[in-house]
Amino acid sequence: MKGLADKVAIITGGATMIGAAVAKAFVEAGAKAVMADINEEGGRAAAQDIGAGSLFLKTDVTSDEDLKACVDFAVEKFGRLDFIVNAAATYEDEGMSSTREQFLNALNVNVAGGFMLVQFAREHLKKNKGAVVNFGSISAKVAQPGRCLYPMSKGAIHQLTRNEALLLSEDGIRVNTVSPGWTWSSIISGIVGGDRALVDKAAAPFHMPGRIGNPEEVADAVLFLCSDQASFITGADLPVDGGYTALGPEQQTDALAALAN
Repeated sequence: MKGLADKVAIITGGATMIGAAVAKAFVEAGAKAVMADINEEGGRAAAQDIGAGSLFLKTDVTSDEDLKACVDFAVEKFGRLDFIVNAAATYEDEGMSSTREQFLNALNVNVAGGFMLVQFAREHLKKNKGAVVNFGSISAKVAQPGRCLYPMSKGAIHQLTRNEALLLSEDGIRVNTVSPGWTWSSIISGIVGGDRALVDKAAAPFHMPGRIGNPEEVADAVLFLCSDQASFITGADLPVDGGYTALGPEQQTDALAALAN
């Protein structure tokens, strides 16, 4: 994609499958990637796997000191900063039994962390007419059983993105979201013991291709939104959800045919 070579991106949540796929895609496009994550062991392993062009920095997105240090680190190591990708998230959610502490932590990690990182990176993004990609979710758009905090925080990200896009437009900075559907990830893999086929089968009714997404497919969308091809796209959401949000309540079933039978 145009406009990515020799650019520099910070990816929070870089130790996750999806975050690492984003970092790898940037490096393969000729860019540099700083992988920021609280998971030091996983982050260093992911950066080592990607190789030259990627660096890991242990970063707690709830710490302004860490976020400032991450921006300084990227500029010191690579000489510039062009893109912020906010993929870090907490999935702690006990629905209506969630505590105030859990509620505020969901906002702090999933929303405030990315907001503050963009503030600290703003002068560099302005200088290079950069871009921000926030991770929204299909969870922001529908009610989901057993969950409350994660969807709430993702809904906040979508509105934050729209406002950031407006307020940062004067600096020439574009801001968008990607909204993954069910995607093969560290969390899902852990739940099913690595059985991808089982997840594909469970997800088939909710996704038109009959499977969950791959981390690389989400990464491609992120790179597109950062590229010159997306130069007139800002304040928008790009669903990478296999048609999840388009299907509606009837999903992949033919309800009328079922009634007729």
